[in-house]
Amino acid sequence: MPRAVTHSQEMDGARSSTRTFDGYALIPILACVYATIVFPLIIVSCDPTDSACLMEARPESKVFWPVLAAIAVVLAVRNFSRLRFPPHILWLFGYLALAGASVLWAFKPETSFIRFSQQAMIVVSIVVPAMLASRKADLVRGLFLCFALATILNVFFVLGRPPIDTKFATWGYPGYFSGKNYLGECESIAILLALHETLHPGKRRVFGILIVFTAAVLLVLSNSKTAIGLAFLAPLLAGATLLLRRATRISPALILLSIPVCWLILTALTGFSIYRISYILYGDPTFTGRSIIWDFVEAEIEHRPLLGWGYQSFWLVGPDAPSIVNAPGWVKDMPNGHNGYLDVKVELGYAGYALFLAFIFGTLHAIGRIADRDMTRAWLVLTLALQIIITNGLESIWMRGFEMLWIVFLILVAETARYWKPLRAGATRALRGPKPGGSRTGPAPSRGPRRSAISNVWLHSVNGSEAAGSRSTVPPTTDINERAPATTD
Repeated sequence: MPRAVTHSQEMDGARSSTRTFDGYALIPILACVYATIVFPLIIVSCDPTDSACLMEARPESKVFWPVLAAIAVVLAVRNFSRLRFPPHILWLFGYLALAGASVLWAFKPETSFIRFSQQAMIVVSIVVPAMLASRKADLVRGLFLCFALATILNVFFVLGRPPIDTKFATWGYPGYFSGKNYLGECESIAILLALHETLHPGKRRVFGILIVFTAAVLLVLSNSKTAIGLAFLAPLLAGATLLLRRATRISPALILLSIPVCWLILTALTGFSIYRISYILYGDPTFTGRSIIWDFVEAEIEHRPLLGWGYQSFWLVGPDAPSIVNAPGWVKDMPNGHNGYLDVKVELGYAGYALFLAFIFGTLHAIGRIADRDMTRAWLVLTLALQIIITNGLESIWMRGFEMLWIVFLILVAETARYWKPLRAGATRALRGPKPGGSRTGPAPSRGPRRSAISNVWLHSVNGSEAAGSRSTVPPTTDINERAPATTD
């Protein structure tokens, strides 16, 4: 494994054309490739009638994640003095620690421990190597190449596989995934990453334009309404947030927090609810039956409100599970609550929910630090983060095996952490450049070189310190049944 390159001052400008891709950055990208391409291809090769191939934990996952985590642990031990974790990463570790402790009170301790162990390996194998990577290493470029390859492969599978029809009369092409929503999520991310790629000249721009067009066609063919809607909504919301942040200097986390707060006030005053929006958009006030699942989950949360039923110890834990014994009708067959936030509460209670919200808002706040250096990259990271955050309102993705969107979010979290230390005023002025008409024709005053030297020393110290610094694959029968966690238990 190559030694990490010392952080460069060019990263503070963030528009340097000398970005590279080192061995440390390769590890989290390999995790993304496995979750996005390799594992779905393994599953699609299974016989649809072979339930063991589809449902049982795959031996490939039992080997891949422990090996990747072992490499990350070795790197962490060898470079321990260089590791510095920002607050939002610490909130993530706190939530992960609570998940591990929940084995003590989990409904099925054995299952909870196995799933927690896998999740710990996933988090460590992504966050630690990314934090050790050179500041010139471009994680976003690696993400783009992963999703560009996924897009190209999906073209052949869309041409070779018929669309999926369900009893809810929704159709869509799944590509090589097990459901159309997966393809929609994949291609919406590919479009955003490819748009960022078009900002670079030459072959990168041409390839980016090609992927934008191809991914857009696949997104439409997936007929994933949520993914299509968020492909338009998330970029606009991210852009408006960053512009407001630049004008007011208010944290992006506070700006975005005002949206649900205002929504709660509006709902309380008018009675207008999300179910009314569902009826207006889709002609169905239940979000394809999700409201029934959500009512059941909320009732189960009240049975264990403080610490929950234990990490991953509520859904898919046997015939005596509360999700089966207590659930009404077809809800017994659900693999999750189809809402990531409700599943966080039902598994780890309000204590875990508070930790997880602190992690989410800490990440959004840290994205503002990226905007201090590169507004375009901050827009891309915030757009992708918002897309995943909003998607969790309709699907369960948070901390569920190696879900594709969860892996992407972890990489975004690590990328954000690489910018977390704020710039000082002098460095900020240096990034903005000289004021118009402010050039001098005479010799610089005597204090000029001294200020420049101090700025260079500070930048060097910042760079030095920062250097330290899934789903089940059951063939879907209904639209809301497409998701189940990919686990190794």
